[in-house]
Amino acid sequence: MRLRVEFTTEPFDLDEAPAHALVAREVIETAELDAVDVGPFGNTAEGGADSVLTAVDALLRKSLEAGATRISLQVNVLDDGIREGGR
Repeated sequence: MRLRVEFTTEPFDLDEAPAHALVAREVIETAELDAVDVGPFGNTAEGGADSVLTAVDALLRKSLEAGATRISLQVNVLDDGIREGGR
């Protein structure tokens, strides 16, 4: 199964990227994901379910440790017609 995660971290700082945003970017860019798009107001990444879920876990833990007070995320299944377990 393939997944897409979209996320933002807060608080925002338009003058300089806060530490939590830099940590989130590093987690996503170094994860074993197929597609990554990092931007100032939103970020997306795609990959296999295990890779995306592992990256999300690290993203949440490390961003909170770095000072994020809110993390908004959405995970979508990218249905390619093939499901785990042959369904």
